[in-house]
Formats: sequence, C-alpha cells, structure tokens
Amino acid sequence: MDFLGFITLIIAGFTACAEFTSYALVHPVIRQLPQKQHIRFEQGSLKTYGLIMPIFMPVSVILTLSFALFTKELGGIELTSRFSSAGMFTLATIITIIYNVPINKEIQQWDADNPPTDWEEKRKRWMFFQSIRSWLLLIGFVLFCFSVSI
Repeated sequence: MDFLGFITLIIAGFTACAEFTSYALVHPVIRQLPQKQHIRFEQGSLKTYGLIMPIFMPVSVILTLSFALFTKELGGIELTSRFSSAGMFTLATIITIIYNVPINKEIQQWDADNPPTDWEEKRKRWMFFQSIRSWLLLIGFVLFCFSVSI
C-alpha cells in the first residue's frame, strides 16, 4: 500500500468509525436522557463533531475517489470496491449536507429549558438520516479495506 492508500485508510476509517459509534453506541444512551440533558448533550456534541466532521467527511470523499482514480493495478473487483467505497462516502456526505446539517443548525439555537414543541420529531428525523449515513460510511470503509487487502 502506498502513502495515498495509507492516509485514506486512516482518515476514512476515523470518519466512518466516529459516525457509526455515534449512531450505534452514543445516541441510544442520549435518547434515554431527560429533555433538558438530551438537548444540552446534543448541543455539546455539535461543538466537537462540528469542528472535525466538516473537514474529515469531504476529505474522505476526496481521498477515496483519488485512490480509486489514481492507484495502479486496477482490476475488476478492486476497481469496483474502490469506486463503491468512494460512492458510499460521497452519498453519506451529501445526506449530511442536505438533511443533518440544517437540523444541527437549528439544535444549536435551541433553549434547552424551552425547546420547540416539535424538538423530538426533529431529533427523530436527524437520527433517521444519521442511521443511513452511518451505515454508508461503515460499508464504504469496509469496501475500502477490502480493496486494499486483495
């Protein structure tokens, strides 16, 4: 594996694992919190995820696509796996921008003591798209790993 493959593995792996962990392990716990703590936790996590994911997600798209386009010895299943991986990262990023980011911007403005009446519905909608993008990222990462291991 060359440097491009190595750095792609690290960045794409971090991105996929961070988002999937949030979906599968963190958010099920957050949903059990009382309203005020739930909203405050969400607002706090937006401060951390909001710093790194706007960088890591697009960079993951660029790296996985670059790896698919510019690496040598491309053959059938390797090529398919690499482009499929890039497609998964691309689709997850598009979903994030279209659906999750606008909801995130709203959540940042909420008053945890007096949230909008439909706050739970907005969180459910966010979680629906979080589940889709988390699975896309995880599958994209698995496909990338597969493509570099053959």
